[in-house]
Amino acid sequence: MSGRDVFVVADNVFTPLGKTTAENFENLKQGISAVKEHSDRSISPQPFYAALFDKDEASLKDKPYTKFEALLIASIGDALRQGDVEASDSKTVLIISSTKGNISLLETEKYNQELKERIALPASAKLVADHFGFVNPPIIVSNACVSGVMAIITGMRLLRTGQYENAVIAGAEVISEFILSGFQSFQALSPHMCKPFDKDRDGLNLGEGAGTIILSTNTKYSGNIRVLGGGISNDANHISGPSRTGEELSFAINQALKDAVLSANAIDFISAHGTATVYNDEMEANAVALSGLAAVPLNSLKANYGHTLGAAGLIESVISVRSLQENTILPTLGFEENGVTRPVNVVKSALNTKTRNFLKTASGFGGCNATVVFGK
Repeated sequence: MSGRDVFVVADNVFTPLGKTTAENFENLKQGISAVKEHSDRSISPQPFYAALFDKDEASLKDKPYTKFEALLIASIGDALRQGDVEASDSKTVLIISSTKGNISLLETEKYNQELKERIALPASAKLVADHFGFVNPPIIVSNACVSGVMAIITGMRLLRTGQYENAVIAGAEVISEFILSGFQSFQALSPHMCKPFDKDRDGLNLGEGAGTIILSTNTKYSGNIRVLGGGISNDANHISGPSRTGEELSFAINQALKDAVLSANAIDFISAHGTATVYNDEMEANAVALSGLAAVPLNSLKANYGHTLGAAGLIESVISVRSLQENTILPTLGFEENGVTRPVNVVKSALNTKTRNFLKTASGFGGCNATVVFGK
């Protein structure tokens, strides 16, 4: 580890399962899933399984903001209310992660130069930053499905250098016809609730949601959970298909462990990407085994939340921080029987056990991989 210690100050998870981290965690402990069958012809001509907000969710109709921006504002607002980090502090930076942002506006608005500028992520980031009074220009991380984990690593690295003292890191995703049809064209969607790492897994479910985590190097938070290290790699295997060997994700895992100055046996559980597609879960299991972590308890929350794309790494990290605090490792809904070549220790029912450190993994289109380690 280099530079200053980085502490978790506050967080939020805002999903169809709840509007706070506590609400979400309570529903997860009870095995509740937000994934349901939907018949919405504005998104898809066929029924589909996904985790979506109710159409009448009032907090996401905060004009003049889009649903995507309102989701970010709701999540960031709750996290900021918990702590004493000020958005207006010159030592505070805002980092936003998303893969699609306002892309759904292409479906409802006339395309012109004004719309072209409106759907760009910097436009949303500026609106959100101005809403809270952030004085520093916001930073955007948009790199497929590793965006959320990469945003945490970016915040950690910026804080370690001393350039900032606090980082407010938020990610959000809204599901639209454009996004759903893209995954349908890949034949990547499951016709039922997804089954991460299971022998009968046949694709993913998509999900909407947002997550926020506030980090600081201020030593008054020294009793809090810390971000210990991170690693990033790219296997450049294929535009959508992951590496078949898992070596590149394993490289990122090893880099994160090295950065955290921890050995593999110091990891108490893994929050996996676990999309429930045939190739992702196989690759991830290979990577975990290559890094000497095959026996470590591992879970995926994709059957609870669906795949929330650029927000997934943040939502799942925040939930895992709560797991660390409560010494409870959540189960993997949908998993019944191991279906990967190199078996991993998938958690089937909640484990109450003393935990100190966890590893969060993520992988995405274009061969990107990112991992981050949190610890007490």
